[in-house]
Amino acid sequence: MNCSSLSKQLTIDGYRGIWFELGHQYEHGDRYSGGLGTYTANHQPMAVYSEKFDKTFFTYGGTPSADQRYLLIMAGYYDHKTGEVSKPVVVCDKQGVDDPHDNASIQIDAQGRIWVFVSGRGVKRPGYIFCSREPGCIDVFECISEQEVTYPEVWLIPNQGFFLLFTKYTEGLKGPARELFWKTSSDGFTWSRDHKLAGFGGHYQVSGCNGVKLATFFNWHPESDNNARTNIYYLESSDGGRTWTNAAGAVAALPLDQPENMALVADYRSAGQLAYTCDLNFDAEGNPILLYVRSRDGNPGPQGDPREWCVTHWDGKAWQTSVITISTHNYDMGSLYVEGDLWRVIAPTDPGKDHYGTGGEISIWESRDQGAHWLCVCKVTEDSEMNHGYVRRPLGAKDPFYAFWADGNPRELSSSRLYFCDSSGELVFELPYDMEGNTCQPQRVSFNQTQGV
Repeated sequence: MNCSSLSKQLTIDGYRGIWFELGHQYEHGDRYSGGLGTYTANHQPMAVYSEKFDKTFFTYGGTPSADQRYLLIMAGYYDHKTGEVSKPVVVCDKQGVDDPHDNASIQIDAQGRIWVFVSGRGVKRPGYIFCSREPGCIDVFECISEQEVTYPEVWLIPNQGFFLLFTKYTEGLKGPARELFWKTSSDGFTWSRDHKLAGFGGHYQVSGCNGVKLATFFNWHPESDNNARTNIYYLESSDGGRTWTNAAGAVAALPLDQPENMALVADYRSAGQLAYTCDLNFDAEGNPILLYVRSRDGNPGPQGDPREWCVTHWDGKAWQTSVITISTHNYDMGSLYVEGDLWRVIAPTDPGKDHYGTGGEISIWESRDQGAHWLCVCKVTEDSEMNHGYVRRPLGAKDPFYAFWADGNPRELSSSRLYFCDSSGELVFELPYDMEGNTCQPQRVSFNQTQGV
């Protein structure tokens, strides 16, 4: 790709998500497969609300048509004034790649420019950084740079600029080791050197930002086996990465290079449990809350039960863990919202048409006692033809574009449609699979919804 190119973006006549399968087949299906346009949990954020433009800008992994496994990095927006969505534009053609590990994250800078950070895959496929030519406009993007970046998680720190957490691949005992790094930029065009955060076997991380505090939690891949991911670790920085501490304020010596370290939150290895990271948010006092799925086996099927949706919360003195509900698949990814004393999880916690497939039916769970007790207040989807998965939380989420996800058939190649819903779960919209004009109203869809269950 020529990173000096600048041209009007190609468009696709509708919102068509990428379908993917890992290719690791078991009795109960692939390890993960289906509609993965909003995959992975380690791409953050994938949607951002702009108060300046009153629009939610979002990115997803798209494809030209339902019968093509050909990844296009797409961008679109929902206009809260008009209730319309734009025709999606192709930010980056992945040149025949069919793998949504190369999906992107998105941000909006202080000038209102839209930034899209496209994931690479180790040194085999580079990552790219794109910036819109005009503030609030997705018509033209410029490729700013090409970098070794996988799983981009990009945040804007007030009066500092961009903070990018990402992964690099090194040689591990049982395959590539996924090691964690970070870098910074005041303007998005010039970047610091890469700083290593952790590298003891391999890790997947999920991060978040609260004012000047940048936080991340991650798991551990013993002997670089990412199917044995376990333990939970947490680090934060409030000075632009110069100092990293655990939640209690103890300073870390980086990079972390041993599994027994001061960032350890939960020792699941000793309990024979696995941990699948989902989301990170903060309580009203700015204390971190970690959302993840806890399991007993890395492959699909009942042998991994109970698969538990967990929140682990720093209460100011200690970590407290509670279980929200149980799930049927390790990759039933969802998001955590915090509005004062109300905590809300929107996730595919119920089985879908493919019981042991990725995703399922989406529900909303709420807690008003800092996660000690949870109540299912809405079944957002029921009796669906496809499994729904990877529910994403827009940064600064505003109704009705409050949660964003895709569906798909986990067993065989299918079309994949994209949806969003409001905070109540009562208003669900399907992004248009086919479009004629440059904008249109998304269609409201009605599932067999149950309220206050």
